[in-house]
Amino acid sequence: MEELIRHTGVVLSVTGNMAHVEIVQTSACSACKARKMCMSAESQQKEMDVLALEPLAAGDRVEVEVREKLAWKAVLLAYILPFVVMMGVITVLDFVTDWSEAVVGTLSLCAIALYYIGLSVFKHRLQKQFVFTARKI
Repeated sequence: MEELIRHTGVVLSVTGNMAHVEIVQTSACSACKARKMCMSAESQQKEMDVLALEPLAAGDRVEVEVREKLAWKAVLLAYILPFVVMMGVITVLDFVTDWSEAVVGTLSLCAIALYYIGLSVFKHRLQKQFVFTARKI
């Protein structure tokens, strides 16, 4: 059975079978009993559109789920591949050319920008793969 990542949230609005949900994403410290004294507890409120697996209404408490495999794919696309692109461009340009570090660094940042532009071009295709679902609690 495939592992799921779950967060609880509240439905803000519903349009058809899509629900706009607010979740509170907390860090590991926020569950600690000493967080008030430590002051390092973090939590963020995030809003997202999710596929409703059952009829939902505004104000319903829901559990938002995504497959863990998709979460790792998102990390790969958003963080790991851009780093590889940047390091690859730096390495190749450093060995092949006599350009200054400033030029090589600027070109590597431009390569990352092109990578993210490419991701945005395929945004709709990626959104079909990354499906968040919601169920009532």
